[in-house]
Amino acid sequence: MKYDTLIVGAGPAGIFTAIEMLRRGSKKKILIVEKGKAVEKRSCPKAKTGHCMNCKPYCHITTGFSGAGAFSDGKLSLSASVGGDLPNLVGEDLVQQTIDYTDKIYLEFGADENIEGLNNDEEVKEIRRNAIRAGLRLVDCPIRHLGTEKNHEIYYAIEQYLLNNGVEILFGCECSNIILKDGKCLGIVAMINGNETEILADNTVIAAGRRGADWLEKICAAYNIAHQPGTVDIGVRVEVRNEVMETVNKVLYESKLIGYPRPFKNKVRTFCQNPGGFVSQENYDNDLAVVNGHSYKDFKSSNTNVAILCSHNFNQPFNQPIAYAQKIGELSNMLGAGHILVQRYGDILDGKRTWAKELAQSNVKPTLPDAVAGDITAAIPYRTMTNIINFIEAVDQVVPGFASYETLLYSPELKFYSNRIRMDEDFNTNVEGLHCLGDSSGWTRGLMMASVMGVLMGRKLS
Repeated sequence: MKYDTLIVGAGPAGIFTAIEMLRRGSKKKILIVEKGKAVEKRSCPKAKTGHCMNCKPYCHITTGFSGAGAFSDGKLSLSASVGGDLPNLVGEDLVQQTIDYTDKIYLEFGADENIEGLNNDEEVKEIRRNAIRAGLRLVDCPIRHLGTEKNHEIYYAIEQYLLNNGVEILFGCECSNIILKDGKCLGIVAMINGNETEILADNTVIAAGRRGADWLEKICAAYNIAHQPGTVDIGVRVEVRNEVMETVNKVLYESKLIGYPRPFKNKVRTFCQNPGGFVSQENYDNDLAVVNGHSYKDFKSSNTNVAILCSHNFNQPFNQPIAYAQKIGELSNMLGAGHILVQRYGDILDGKRTWAKELAQSNVKPTLPDAVAGDITAAIPYRTMTNIINFIEAVDQVVPGFASYETLLYSPELKFYSNRIRMDEDFNTNVEGLHCLGDSSGWTRGLMMASVMGVLMGRKLS
């Protein structure tokens, strides 16, 4: 099996690499290999069973065509100031231009034309004033909300576009290794129907997403692919009643707040806000259950959820930030008997665990029905927990009621994109013929920026 371009992973970065090559009129032979299934064949049984079934050999929410994006709330951040550090690699102006270009492609495939967070200048100013008083920074970022259910339609249309234009997609194909000879990447070793198969290519693009970050880190270590440990985000998913977030939801849709709370002054931020949304569970390798949030276009809950993430950077001699975050997640899962833990904020301040009967009596009803009431502070490190508590108190000055007794905190919320691949502005690694894109590369965070990186890669390879 020999191709001009081989793409590992059918997430946004890999998908948009292929789209841009087609749009540039490339006649090159392109193959995308994907561990999971086609988007129309992906489904989570939890919708019927009411609880996580721990699907094997992988979680359908995180794996398959369009990656974790298919089951996410589908927010496209339309600003170069949000979504990782790609502007530091290729320049902010180029990134913003490519965001605008990529956004038009999403519109062509059916994205909602409405943009959230515009035309509310006076209300935004008031929110910003309150944020400044609280020692927080409000990041302006227009949002195009696709919606969890709409994601499937959009990515199905993209999938069919690629197939109808000659791009080969090999589903159920897990990349186990890369092939190197004389410092050049010649392709990959993949498991196809239980058999190891070599797939060769002139250019190999690894776009494995957050789920593949740990695997890519091991590949980098094994083959001396230049990389460095970066930031790992550890935090919680916070859930409150919609009434508490009503103003922010209406004016901004997503309030991107950043702070550096005392005493540690680590960066803490809000991420992935879901008005009327639902807290969800994702399963990673080694049966690691992590929390996330979804927001549908038409189906709404009485709650808003948002992640609060604390950034951790490590110095020598420690260089395994992904493993560090995984251990915290495993401890949390252990305390929850394999489930996501949930605790009321007031109980944390009172130094007590939360009981199921207390949740049943609260104003805020969990939208993750199989979350286990318990004590998240028994798993989250002191430094991280202190940062989160102090950040929540600051956010309460911007959104009164955010730090109420009944506010729910779910754990663990972990973001695995800490392995930063060293590349030039053309996304060339120190191994000839090997390129790394998206969240697994450590340069992007989220749907839009990963898609942008794919577009730029497609232009280089056309």
